Amino acid sequence: MENKKILVMLGPNLNLVGIREKGIYGTESAESIQHQIVQYGKDLGFDCDVFQSNWEGALVDKIHEARNHYVGAVLNAGALTHYSYALRDAIAGVQIPFVEVHMSNIHAREEFRHHSVISAVCAGQIAGFGKNSYFLALQALKDLV
Repeated sequence: MENKKILVMLGPNLNLVGIREKGIYGTESAESIQHQIVQYGKDLGFDCDVFQSNWEGALVDKIHEARNHYVGAVLNAGALTHYSYALRDAIAGVQIPFVEVHMSNIHAREEFRHHSVISAVCAGQIAGFGKNSYFLALQALKDLV
């Protein structure tokens, strides 16, 4: 049986995990975490493609592309979570399940981070478990797809 394809999307500044705000995001590199995500996905029977961009439009384009190539997606939209109606509308338009992910607990941080404009169009939200948030999201997608 062929593995199901999952898209893992990382938004602005997530390429700097391991470098920036180590007290929040840890010291492990973004590349190391991405490698582990792909391996964990394989263990679950998924082929995971990881896509990172600091540009909102590139993320929107990738979401549009996802509808024809993936059975589900994991999205850590970074700060775009809190104000990107473009991402929200793109997710709503593609008809595949998205799981919203945050490495930090956004509800325990600054007030502006407490609200997500994308959560209403996602299957669920996982926050606060560091890199394990991605693994939990993949496990959730396994049950959804």
